[in-house]
Amino acid sequence: METRFMFFTGKGGVGKTSLSCATAVEMADAGKRVLLVSTDPASNLSDVLESDVQETIAPVKGLNNLYAININPEVSAEEYRNRVTDPLKDILPADAIKKIKEELSGACTTEIASFDEFSRFISGEHEGGEFDVIIFDTAPTGHTLRLLELPAAWTEFTEENPDGASCLGPTSALKSSQQRYKTVVNRLRDAALTTFYIVSRAEASSLKEAARTSDELRELGMGNQKLYINGVFRALDNNDPVASKMQQMADEQLLAIPPALKPLEMTTYPLLPYNVLGIEKLRSLLQISLQQKFVANATSGKTEIDHELKSLADLVDEITAQQDHGLIMTMGKGGVGKTITASAVAMMLANKGYEVHLTTTDPAAHVKDFIGQMAEVPANLTVDRIDPKTETQRYIDKVLQQKGEKLDEEGKKLLLEDLKSPCTEEVAVFHAFSKAIHDARRKYVVMDTAPTGHTLLLLDTAGSYHREVMRNSNIDAARIKTPYMALQDTSLCKILLVSLPETTPMREAAALQNDLKRAGITPYAWVVNQSLSMLHGITDPLLKARAAAEIGVVDKIEKELAARTYGIPMIPEKNLLPEILEHFGRSKGTGV
Repeated sequence: METRFMFFTGKGGVGKTSLSCATAVEMADAGKRVLLVSTDPASNLSDVLESDVQETIAPVKGLNNLYAININPEVSAEEYRNRVTDPLKDILPADAIKKIKEELSGACTTEIASFDEFSRFISGEHEGGEFDVIIFDTAPTGHTLRLLELPAAWTEFTEENPDGASCLGPTSALKSSQQRYKTVVNRLRDAALTTFYIVSRAEASSLKEAARTSDELRELGMGNQKLYINGVFRALDNNDPVASKMQQMADEQLLAIPPALKPLEMTTYPLLPYNVLGIEKLRSLLQISLQQKFVANATSGKTEIDHELKSLADLVDEITAQQDHGLIMTMGKGGVGKTITASAVAMMLANKGYEVHLTTTDPAAHVKDFIGQMAEVPANLTVDRIDPKTETQRYIDKVLQQKGEKLDEEGKKLLLEDLKSPCTEEVAVFHAFSKAIHDARRKYVVMDTAPTGHTLLLLDTAGSYHREVMRNSNIDAARIKTPYMALQDTSLCKILLVSLPETTPMREAAALQNDLKRAGITPYAWVVNQSLSMLHGITDPLLKARAAAEIGVVDKIEKELAARTYGIPMIPEKNLLPEILEHFGRSKGTGV
């Protein structure tokens, strides 16, 4: 039985939007009045539906009873910041107002302000009339939902203890009441009303993230979940070695689903050779006969693929031609290949004879897994991790000691909940991050950053530290080099934005790049990972069609987004790092 509220959640690029839109179309075709709500800051609902979707409810072109709305979290967060600071404009100077806005620039503020907007759709207080089904493209995180559960004293606490509410500021600026939030959370827990569709790919990192999401929702009492595994590859040409290996690896992953996901009802959806855009192609996701027709059309014609990208070997050659030390950081959304990129760059630098330190702030710490694939690791390469849990606990203990002594038990509980935010983790690892920057003045430090999406908050912290040092130091300003300045120094720091050659990961990386530039930090290059269009000799029709579809995305990256672009081809191997190094060793100088 389908429930009234349907949430599609999962990492960027797994197909949440396609599946949520296809479900909305199917239900509208069945005669139900359906509202589709997106809270994705890089929403592409308009592209997928081929109908203009704005920030007010409007009908979708081509279907009488399907309606859609985009809630832009960034706009919601900015409106929230303004509601916080507007009453203070006649009291505080402009610099103080600016500082408050900076402190409210973290992802937690965005999450809560966004949920504040779309909670009205669950509470039934939205405009647009009555809907039989409301489908949400992206669900609130566990952290958001935990914050919503805080008792009524929450607002009083955050107003009286602004220093203890680093993520949210005075939450009285939210539009909704605590009672509405209570109603919303209860409806989310009601299995007769709400279903969570956890969307994943048949890949280890994507399934691990799906399992974490499932566990987190279950802990919050939201156990009505289903698992959708999207993009499952089935070879059309078994004589194509790349296609055969890709199918083998997908099959192995489906057999190795994490324990948390095994109890869930699972549905798989195939990797398709065409972009799912427009009502008919959305219908094809769930209608096999229509899908077969589109697959036949997409794979029948002659496909020309001619696209070269510079390799990681070229990237390393160019960096070492400029300097013999420095900080190289891989950034991007989870699952795009930051860790393998960092590991490969570190190995290439070490193989050139440079002293290299490879480190990660990723809680999953896959760096050691990749390095462990190597038969031999150069003596001049050291590998470690900045343990976010250890650093965070140390930071929490310090804050509780400093700020908790004047609070009662309820106040301490609220402060501790606030400190559970992802923002706290970013602040906590900043100290270790600063040490890595210091080391980069005498050797290469390659850092794989955590896929939390809160990179900007970390940089804002760096900026606050920078301003504090400049204001309070007696040292000549020309001699001070803070971490923030180091990140802005392109001669020392090279930031690599990693993306897959697909629309959603590209848009998410572009949004991150804009955030970095707002902080005065310019990425050195983009790395396009898992590129089929870099491979020669593909014969499988489906892979050839997908390789051709990459070209437009890669062209946009090269021409509009990146100062420099490098690529890693699709290599379907378990021991990926040695295979990548061997591939670039063979093809060095050819760009393939």
